[in-house]
Amino acid sequence: MLSDTTPRTAPATALRTGLEAAPKLARLLTFRTVSSRVPEEMEPDQFVGFIAALPELFPRVHKELEVERINGLGLLYRWPGSDTSGSDTAGPATADPATGGSRGPVVLMAHYDVVPVEDPQQWDHPPFAGTVTETSICGRGALDDKGALAAVLEAAEQLLAEGFAPQQDLYFSFGNNEETAGDTAAAAADLLARRGIRPWLVLDEGGAVASGAFPFVSAPLAVVGVAEKGILDVELATEDQGGHASTPNRMGATARLARAVVRLDRRPFPAALPDVTVEMIERLSGSAPLLPRLVLGKVRRLRPVLTRVFGLLGGEPNAMTRTTVAVTQLRGSKGSNVLATRATANANIRVAVGSSVESTLAHLRKIIRDPKVSLRVVEGNEPSPVSATDNAQFALLEASIRSSFPDAVPVPYIMLGGTDARRFTNICDAVYRFAPFRMSAADRASIHADNEKIGIETFGEGILFYRTLMGAL
Repeated sequence: MLSDTTPRTAPATALRTGLEAAPKLARLLTFRTVSSRVPEEMEPDQFVGFIAALPELFPRVHKELEVERINGLGLLYRWPGSDTSGSDTAGPATADPATGGSRGPVVLMAHYDVVPVEDPQQWDHPPFAGTVTETSICGRGALDDKGALAAVLEAAEQLLAEGFAPQQDLYFSFGNNEETAGDTAAAAADLLARRGIRPWLVLDEGGAVASGAFPFVSAPLAVVGVAEKGILDVELATEDQGGHASTPNRMGATARLARAVVRLDRRPFPAALPDVTVEMIERLSGSAPLLPRLVLGKVRRLRPVLTRVFGLLGGEPNAMTRTTVAVTQLRGSKGSNVLATRATANANIRVAVGSSVESTLAHLRKIIRDPKVSLRVVEGNEPSPVSATDNAQFALLEASIRSSFPDAVPVPYIMLGGTDARRFTNICDAVYRFAPFRMSAADRASIHADNEKIGIETFGEGILFYRTLMGAL
C-alpha cells in the first residue's frame, strides 16, 4: 500500500516518460482495428498485424510473461507472482495489511479495437497515421483504448527492466471487440473461472481525470466507475395495411410510431440519486466554493431537491439520476410515395443501477400506452453490481491516483456507458473502471468522434500511474 511519503509525479518526469513511449503508441494507432457488426467492414489482417507488433515494441513483456490468445484475437498475459503461498488454482495470495486478509490475482484490462471513422477529411491529422506532434499523439484509439493498453505494457516493460516482480499474479486482459460484441472479455473471464481463479481486483477503462466535469468544482476529478448502467436496445414496431401515399389513413404505421416516440420523449423515467452519486457529491464538495460547498455537503438531507436540480441540468447530470431512453434509428417505407406497412424505431436505453431490464420494459409499455406498438428486445444486459468504496482495493486505487495526480479528487461514480469490465463481475467483487489520463471536456467529446488524441505528458502520467499501481502489488 502507498503511504503519504510516496514521491509525487513531477511534470518533467511524466513528459519525459511520455516522449520516450510516444512512438510505441503512435505505431499501434496505425493499425485499422475497427470493430463492426458487418463482417465486410472489418480488416482481420489489421488485428493480426497489431498483435504481431506488440513483441517488437515490448520485448521484455513478451519474453518474461505468459501470453495466450483468447477467442481468436484477444490476449491474456500472466505475470506470475513471486509469493507462492497461495494455491495453484487461485493464484498467489499475499497478506493485505488494510484488511488482515489476503490479496489474490489482479487483472488490468484494455481493448484495442476502435470505432469507425465517419469522415477522415474532418481530421487535422489522418486518423490512422499515428501522428506525433509537439504536444500530442493523434489517431483513432488514442484515448479509447489503445492508450491504456500501451501504458500498461510500457509500465510493465519498465518494471521488468528494473527487476521488479509482483507478489501476486498479475493478468493483462486485452479485448478485440469491446465496441461490438464484447465476447472476448467474456471468454477471458470464463477461462479464469474454469481455472478456479477469482481476482482480488479488476481495473478497466471508464472514468478519467476529468476537468470541468461538475458544476462549481474547479479541481480535476479522478472519477472511478464502481458500476455501470445496463444497456438495452428495444425495437418499437407498428404495422398497417399500407397503400398509396395519396390516400393515407389516419394513425397509420408511421404516425402511430411517431406518437409512441413523442410519449417516450415527454415522459422520462423517474429520477433518483443513487447512493454512489451521493457519495461522489460528498467527496467533491470540499473542492467547491463556499456556498455550493454548504449545499453539496448536505446532499443526504437535500437529496430530493438535488435530484430535481440534476434532472433540470440535462445531459450527464440528468443521466446520473435515471434510466434514459434515446431513439436512435427510424425506419418506414422504402418509397417516398408508399405508405409503410411496417415502421420501426430503435430505442437505446441505459438502465439505472437498481432497476432491471424487465421493469424497464414494463415502464416503457406504461408510457407508450398503445398495445399496437410492439416491443422487442434486440440486445440487453442488466446493470452491473456496485463495487465497494470502503475496501482495500478502492483504497489502493485512491492512493495510486493521489500519487500520480496530486491535484485530483478521487470520487466514485456510476458509468453511463458500457465496458468489458462488466464481464468480470461474476468472478470478482471489486471491479472498477478508470483510465489514468487527464481529459478535458473537448478530449472526452473526441472519443468516438473526430480528432481523437492524447497529450504526450498525459500519456506519460498514465504510464506512471500503472507503474505505481503495479509496484504496490
